[in-house]
Amino acid sequence: MPTYNCGRFIAESIDSVLAQTYTAWELLIVDDCSTDNTAEIVAAYNDPRIHYLRNEQNWGAALTRNRALREAKGRYIAFLDSDDLWLPEKLKKQIAFMEQNGYDFTYHEYTEIDEESKPLGVYVSGKKIVGQWGMKSCCWPGCLTVMYDTKVVGLIQIPDIKKNNDSAMWLQIIKKADCYLLSENLAQYRRRTGSITPTGIWKKIGWHYILFREGARMNAIASFFWMCVNIVGNSYKKLKYIYRYETI
Repeated sequence: MPTYNCGRFIAESIDSVLAQTYTAWELLIVDDCSTDNTAEIVAAYNDPRIHYLRNEQNWGAALTRNRALREAKGRYIAFLDSDDLWLPEKLKKQIAFMEQNGYDFTYHEYTEIDEESKPLGVYVSGKKIVGQWGMKSCCWPGCLTVMYDTKVVGLIQIPDIKKNNDSAMWLQIIKKADCYLLSENLAQYRRRTGSITPTGIWKKIGWHYILFREGARMNAIASFFWMCVNIVGNSYKKLKYIYRYETI
């Protein structure tokens, strides 16, 4: 759980981990020099499974994730940003899904909430199986949905790119294992102001080029090609795999 000035939301995120029906977990919170009350909020939790680390200087999300991955001791790696939520059965069901099927890299469906934790009526699914071509074509997994087996994937470390650093991880992992969808909603992604998710069509296009050029270390021609494919792929995902539903 990388975090930066998420004191308003981080308690709810931590609570969603504490509520897991699967209990053999460790939560690594890496604070990227927050200037709010994040440290005080985390310090109030007296659970030996929760480990709080603070960067000596502001590194950004990519290097902060890298530090957490170096510190992790568990076989299975999962991600939860400090404003998102897992549903209680997430870990238990996803680990069972992987072990029963022999999968090494998985993701699942999720819904979206607002800053007040109210549902936005958005349900996000994806392809049943994603291979290397598919992962380059579109960022199928939401970061809060991914789990992978370190016995197969090993240690992942990504370049210091400011946006789409989760996608850079998937592009590394997919070289070692296909990604399989668990068709069940097991998490909630929070839409909020101040997020590092890029907004604006031209900014998104630019950051997708950087994803392939710097994140995946492709040459300029290949990066431009996959940037174009990715734009089409993400549009296809929005049309076919993101659904609207009525909220109460």
